[in-house]
Amino acid sequence: MPQATSYDELKDAISRAYPELPRQLQRIARFALERPNELALGTVAAVAESAQVQPSSLIRFANALDFSGFSEMQQLFRGHLVERSGSYRERIDQLRRQGPAGKTGFLNQFVGEAVAELGHLEESVRAADVTAAVKLICGASRVHVLAQRRAFPVACYLSYALSQLELKAYLLDGMGGMLNESLRNIARDDVLIVTSFHSYSQDVIDAAAAAHARGIAVIAITDSPLSPLKASAKVCFELGLASDRAFRSLVAPLCLAQALVVTAGDRLTASPATKTRPRSKKTNGARA
Repeated sequence: MPQATSYDELKDAISRAYPELPRQLQRIARFALERPNELALGTVAAVAESAQVQPSSLIRFANALDFSGFSEMQQLFRGHLVERSGSYRERIDQLRRQGPAGKTGFLNQFVGEAVAELGHLEESVRAADVTAAVKLICGASRVHVLAQRRAFPVACYLSYALSQLELKAYLLDGMGGMLNESLRNIARDDVLIVTSFHSYSQDVIDAAAAAHARGIAVIAITDSPLSPLKASAKVCFELGLASDRAFRSLVAPLCLAQALVVTAGDRLTASPATKTRPRSKKTNGARA
């Protein structure tokens, strides 16, 4: 593959190479995409220790991406860090290095991590993707929303809030083992929104793949360019969420979900053709 010349090109190259990489190099790929600042600033030994790999594996990883060595690849990560210097993430990292403060203990830590996530969210989400997703949502006959486990609150919010815009929005909760039947009822002019984070829900992955195969537009909210949802998504939001924390926050995906809803509402309000859209019937547990 041609050598990447920018951070965005490097992210895409890592995503493409990931399925064919040995397990050790896949671990480095996940680390690079989830914790780019650490890779930008660390020595080979420090990065290897954080990623739990041998230092030689970092050299092999860089070579696999057509770089002559780790330092050459690291320059792209450093360039990206310089471009976004002074972000919330750096500020919170600095506070964290100063040690815990106050009496609220874990609350301080979680608030700090949440603020860092929001700073990264603003940088990682492209305006063009928000516009494309909202266009699909507003133009669909029905919007179906699917998530499981810890991502489930995101789906609940989206289905509720979109229905308040008088869109026909349905939460696919799989109650009574009826998930497959609900998925079969999704039409070609509908949209499926899926949300899943590492470790990914196989049901959500399969649902997105099946919808994509039928020509149904899929919008994915996930955590990484390495997410298995990316291949099925017409629009994919990769939030860069860290997967190594014991308790992972939903602040960033919920903030994105709220932004999508409000942007959709703004589009519907501004478009005369959508003002006469019939109001969806609200029933408890409504589903396709």
